[in-house]
Amino acid sequence: MDITWLGHSCFRLRADDMIVVTDPYPASIGLRPDTRTAMVVTVSNHHPNHSNWQEVEGDPRVFDAPGEYEFHSIPVRGVMTPLLPEASRDHRSVAFTIELDGINICHLGDLTAPLTTHQIDELSPVDVLLIPTGGGCTLDMDKVFQTMQDMDPKLVIPMHHSTPGVDVPLQGLDVFLNRTGLSDAQPQPRLIVTASNLPADMKVVVLAPQGRAV
Repeated sequence: MDITWLGHSCFRLRADDMIVVTDPYPASIGLRPDTRTAMVVTVSNHHPNHSNWQEVEGDPRVFDAPGEYEFHSIPVRGVMTPLLPEASRDHRSVAFTIELDGINICHLGDLTAPLTTHQIDELSPVDVLLIPTGGGCTLDMDKVFQTMQDMDPKLVIPMHHSTPGVDVPLQGLDVFLNRTGLSDAQPQPRLIVTASNLPADMKVVVLAPQGRAV
């Protein structure tokens, strides 16, 4: 399976002929994705920066609500995540687990508060965790690391943090990397994952956004 970060919270997950795109964004954030064709699109919430599925080509199936689904033999599970007491219900977000090539990828969307034990059980097991690390309306850094520990994935890929040219007020990736001791990490353009190359212990992988500046 090939994982490419298109910027913000948008990933392209490719396995054979199946392409899944998560949280597609509009060009108004300052980027255009490198490609925008998919068979499946997951939308964690309906903020415009996460729900621009109308511009995804290929007539994809869109999942934007909790539930258990299957499309072309690809299992998809959506779980409604916690909402902070002071937050608007409009900020509720769905986390999705997608199984491709026998690997479970969990996209946490705009997660604002730690998952409950029941929600973790619903999303587990998780091999690859896509987690917001830029603060703002999402988890603060202590809760990011708590969530990583609670979910215990093999691979962690940070998303939803500040990147050059993106007009979204988020903190930079350096805050997260300094906590992990990976301040010198070199971003990769993409990640190829197989069941046989998953690490024994949790590993953080940094991807470079493949969107083009507007």
